[in-house]
Amino acid sequence: MDKNLYVVLMAGGVGTRFWPYSRNSRPKQFLDVLGIGKTLLQASYDRFLPICPPENIYVVTNEEHEAITRQQLPNLAAHQVLTESMRKNTAPCIAFASHKIYKLNPDAVIVVSPSDHLILNEADFQQTIVKCQEKAKEQDKLITLGIKPTRPETGYGYIQYLDGKHALKKVKTFTEKPELALANTFLQSGDFLWNAGIFVWGVKAILQAFQKHLPEMAEVFDEAASQFDTPGEKEALQAAYAQTKSISIDYGIMEKADNVYVWLSSFAWSDLGSWNSLHDNSTKDEHNNAISGDAMIYDTRNSVIKGPKDKLIVAQGLNGYLVGAFDNVFIVCEKDKEELFRRFVNDLKAKNNGNDYL
Repeated sequence: MDKNLYVVLMAGGVGTRFWPYSRNSRPKQFLDVLGIGKTLLQASYDRFLPICPPENIYVVTNEEHEAITRQQLPNLAAHQVLTESMRKNTAPCIAFASHKIYKLNPDAVIVVSPSDHLILNEADFQQTIVKCQEKAKEQDKLITLGIKPTRPETGYGYIQYLDGKHALKKVKTFTEKPELALANTFLQSGDFLWNAGIFVWGVKAILQAFQKHLPEMAEVFDEAASQFDTPGEKEALQAAYAQTKSISIDYGIMEKADNVYVWLSSFAWSDLGSWNSLHDNSTKDEHNNAISGDAMIYDTRNSVIKGPKDKLIVAQGLNGYLVGAFDNVFIVCEKDKEELFRRFVNDLKAKNNGNDYL
């Protein structure tokens, strides 16, 4: 186990596409989505323990979720939970964590990972991280993990790579969520991978990339970092977030940098980004239904039926639906209409009492 390896788990999302199971007070990463006895955040944390010292694992989350993060990961020390005062996408989150780690260890190699993804074959995943760490030690590469696509998925980003003999390939292009025809072309070409959104890089390499490609953000966080680990940290951090733009690390740096590489990965992966993907990765009955809770199902197939054990759900004559009972919301809709969940949430925000259901 290398003391120079650090992990940053990003846990600041709100999980809109998983509403109404995912709520503002308890987003997807804090839920036991798969019914395995662990939340997605807990499973993500445990995944890194065999290869990373526990004191080197950090979680970045919103201030409102600090308490639940500490509750679910009680072994984290106070300084290992980094809180953001506002949501500004992944680039500021990574800048913040990178500066904190750099002050501790300028030779650090950082793994940045979402906290709400599903990864099977965890031993393969851990071996992949260790191999990427070896390449990142040189502090001159930005590495992302790519998954060989198994279908023309339109909900994922794609990475095109330049061919080479090693599993670590130079990245040629990034494409975000293509239309179906283009996704089919990517699948057939053989040189495109799904972008898993998991990164490995030296802390110096990523801070240099911020200075080159997001110089205004780099300046803001350079200034704030002088107050890190002092009584002035919170105020300095709030000022930094107020000044910086909301931008993803993919768009802000990875699509612009010329030292970006992708590791061809073999472990099974899903971003669990929608009810459809949850269905794909759940145990199903003989009619392809994913059922949890107390349910009576008749002439129903390809559906997700999810509710509490003390509430009976009866469903008949459905194909491809989500039927769910979650606290004060009952929902029935087509499970693969991913875009509708954002509409539901936005419409609720416009209602006088809409926040009661969010």
